[in-house]
Amino acid sequence: MKTRDGLFRLQYLQRLGIDVWVRRQGGAAEQAPVENTTGRASIERLVQPGVVVEDTADTNPARLITAEAEIARLDWEALRERVQHCERCLLHQTRMQGVFGIGNPQAQLMLIGEAPGAEEDRRGEPFVGRAGKLLDEMLRAIGLSRERVYITNVLKSRPPNNRDPTPDEVAACEPYLRRQLELIAPSLILALGRIAAQYLLKSTQSLGRLRGAWHHYGPRATPLRVTYHPAYLLRSPADKHKAWQDLKQVRQCLRHASPSTGVVP
Repeated sequence: MKTRDGLFRLQYLQRLGIDVWVRRQGGAAEQAPVENTTGRASIERLVQPGVVVEDTADTNPARLITAEAEIARLDWEALRERVQHCERCLLHQTRMQGVFGIGNPQAQLMLIGEAPGAEEDRRGEPFVGRAGKLLDEMLRAIGLSRERVYITNVLKSRPPNNRDPTPDEVAACEPYLRRQLELIAPSLILALGRIAAQYLLKSTQSLGRLRGAWHHYGPRATPLRVTYHPAYLLRSPADKHKAWQDLKQVRQCLRHASPSTGVVP
C-alpha cells in the first residue's frame, strides 16, 4: 500500500497518534512503524488504537481533501443539502438521513452534542425525545429557546446502536461542523457531554476536569464552556445542580456579548 494516497493516510493517522495496521499483498496484516511524533495522547474512546485501514473510496485522502475544500466554500443551504445526503463515511449505509442542526443561523450561542440518536435520525432534528425536552428546559432557565440558539452535533449521522464515534467518522464530519461554526460565528460555544468536549478541545481529560473553566475553540478563540449531556442528566439527576452552575456562567457571559466584539470571559 505504498502509494501516494496510502502514505498520506499513514501520515494523517500518525498526527492523530493512531497505531495503523496495513494489509500486505498476500493478505496478512503487519503493523506499520508509525511513530507518534506529536506526543499528544489519543482522544479517549474517540481515537482508538489498532485501527484497520482499508482501501475504499470512502477513505481516499485525495478525494476527502478535495471534498473538504468544496465544503469550505458552501453557503448555508448548500451545506445543509450536503449533510442530509452525505456519503463521506460508512454511516450513510445505516442511517436514515443526515442531521444538520436546528435554530438560528445568526445565534450568539451554539450548542454542540455528540451524535444523533434513533429519534433524531428519524426526524432529522438534533436533541428530540426526553433529552431534547430537558435541553429545552435548560435553555428556558436562562431565558433562551431553540429559536434563539443553534443546536448541532459533532457527527451528523447516527452511529449504529448509538455507539461512540470512530476516528474516521469524526474526521469525515469535521468539515461540516467547521463550516457551520464559520458561517454562524457564535459568540459562545456550549459543549454537551464528554465526547463533544474532548473532540472540540482535543483533550483526553474527563468531563469533570473540563467543566468549571473557560476554554477557547478555533482560530477566532471562541469562548467554550463544557456541561453535561441532557441524556446523562436524565440518568443522573443529582448532577443537575452542577449543570445549572454551568448554565449560569453561560447566561452571564452572553449578557456581556456583543455581535461586534464577541465574548471575553
